[in-house]
Amino acid sequence: MLRNQTHEVKIGDRIIGGEYPVLIQSMTNTRTDDVEATVEQILRLEEAGCEIIRCTVPDEGAAKALDQIRSRIHIPLVADIHFDYRMAIAAIENGADKIRINPGNIGSRERVQAVVDKAREYNIPIRVGVNSGSLEKPLIQKYGKVTAQGLVESALDKVKMIEDMGYGNLVISIKSSNVPMCAKAHELLAPKTNHPLHVGITESGTVTSGSIKSSVGLGIILYAGIGNTIRVSLTGDPVEEIKAAKMILRDLGLRQGGVEVISCPTCGRTKIDLISLANKVETMVAGIEKPLKVAVMGCVVNGPGEAKEADLGIAGGIGEGLLIRKGEIIRKLPEDQLLPALMEEIKNYQL
Repeated sequence: MLRNQTHEVKIGDRIIGGEYPVLIQSMTNTRTDDVEATVEQILRLEEAGCEIIRCTVPDEGAAKALDQIRSRIHIPLVADIHFDYRMAIAAIENGADKIRINPGNIGSRERVQAVVDKAREYNIPIRVGVNSGSLEKPLIQKYGKVTAQGLVESALDKVKMIEDMGYGNLVISIKSSNVPMCAKAHELLAPKTNHPLHVGITESGTVTSGSIKSSVGLGIILYAGIGNTIRVSLTGDPVEEIKAAKMILRDLGLRQGGVEVISCPTCGRTKIDLISLANKVETMVAGIEKPLKVAVMGCVVNGPGEAKEADLGIAGGIGEGLLIRKGEIIRKLPEDQLLPALMEEIKNYQL
């Protein structure tokens, strides 16, 4: 698919926009002033594949903690600011690689100007964030309710305010928990700006429901060529956000690498605990970057044929199973040897 062309923005040692790939972002749910807990969580997120991390900065203690956090992690650090413009300034001074603000809740134009001046001094980008829950009353009255058009108008008004202050190092995000509205808003916004866009479905829900909702919404938006960074917002361990984001990007062809696990839905022919087996395979291959497709099938009768489009696969029977390469059976093994044998094949597989 053709990506919507935007200008490039540097965030720490990463670049988004232009021809650069879509990057995966998450947000910590620890207290930011608890440096140890926050660093520990970020390091787990890095290991899972997170490429940009955001921390909330509600007070001075959180702002001061950014410097310590930043020195111990390996990905760009974004400060999330609401209401208090002084926290934005403090976050920048304490090493934030980017700040996220909604100029509508920062206060007066003078306060926004103070934040912009500090961002210019440190040459860091500002992410202008607008979401459906914070849309201004005049725009709700203008359109009769919260709408995609209102979200876009709000975002562009705030972008223009900052551009008029002489600063264009910007990223835009417009989010809603309503999938059709969010998709429509991005469709309307993309042709009207060349700033990179951060994309997400806000307040999407728990790990299961939120992953599905985000997959639908992000799939629509990304498939249209829109979006430069993404976050899958889930109520749960943020590592789950990274897992879902990687799968979305891979399945859309926007990310190469990593093992894709396919598995059959089970039926009356299944003679093995396929659900447990598939979950174990998915966990086993989580950190492997080889671009492989691995099939986990529950039937030795149809398994080899169903797995022929996969690079490797296993098919279970009663107490035993088959190890498969490109649809061809290469070994029959006891059930308890299937996973070790599959892992060995993955390690030795020549691309």
